[in-house]
Amino acid sequence: MNRIENKLNQLKAKQEKAFITYVTAGFPDLAKTKEIIKVQEKAGTDIVELGVPFSDPVADGPVIQDASYRSICGGTNLTKVFKTVEELRNDGVEIPIVFMLYYNTILFYGVEAFVKECERVGVDGLIIPDLPLEEQEEIKTALVGQDNTILLQLVSPVSKQRIPQILNGARGFVYCVSSMGVTGQAAEFHKEVKSYLQNVKEQSEIPVMMGFGIRTAKDVEPMKDIIDGAIVGSHFIRLLEESNFDLEKVKEYCSTFKKELNEL
Repeated sequence: MNRIENKLNQLKAKQEKAFITYVTAGFPDLAKTKEIIKVQEKAGTDIVELGVPFSDPVADGPVIQDASYRSICGGTNLTKVFKTVEELRNDGVEIPIVFMLYYNTILFYGVEAFVKECERVGVDGLIIPDLPLEEQEEIKTALVGQDNTILLQLVSPVSKQRIPQILNGARGFVYCVSSMGVTGQAAEFHKEVKSYLQNVKEQSEIPVMMGFGIRTAKDVEPMKDIIDGAIVGSHFIRLLEESNFDLEKVKEYCSTFKKELNEL
């Protein structure tokens, strides 16, 4: 059982929902990325998705696309992101870290080498938005026996017929995309989001997380009895930028969201 599963089991025992954020690695730089993750751990964030910047992030909206572009221009690459995670672990950071990245990045690095480095430095999970279920055999084979790093599955409102196959053997949590299109769509959830989430919940043996378009805990109140947690991405990146990466603002936002999420 890895850090993600341990954390979610702890939350279940306390009857708490998970608060997950997305951070673009290297935005504004990798040193600041480490500070942002450390302050989030102290503020009560449960899991961090660390986005490995990519030149053509097809699932990401303009906010995260821009952050990725600026990170790449600053010299960020996968090798440096691995080093950043290793340094965080060496500093005693235990918050579960999930890489969100595109499959070309993994292929270029080498699938087996990538998985081994994830295990070595302490990457707990992988979200690969452009890797459909039918194409996952190579990465799944490489992950066999590497118990510390797990592949997390995504489902969307159009996944209805495929949900049983997608969830078969899934670990950690299932990432439920709440709308069609890209990230950062300001709480404009799919019109049948509640029935879709309920369908996933009824079929899932692991926690169900909702992401895309969430800004405040209030946004997910209508789904509070269905989901096990919320994921904030574009809004968090926007908050970082607008506050000039003020760590106090980061701490305040994360602690407030976590508190309000569990008071819904």
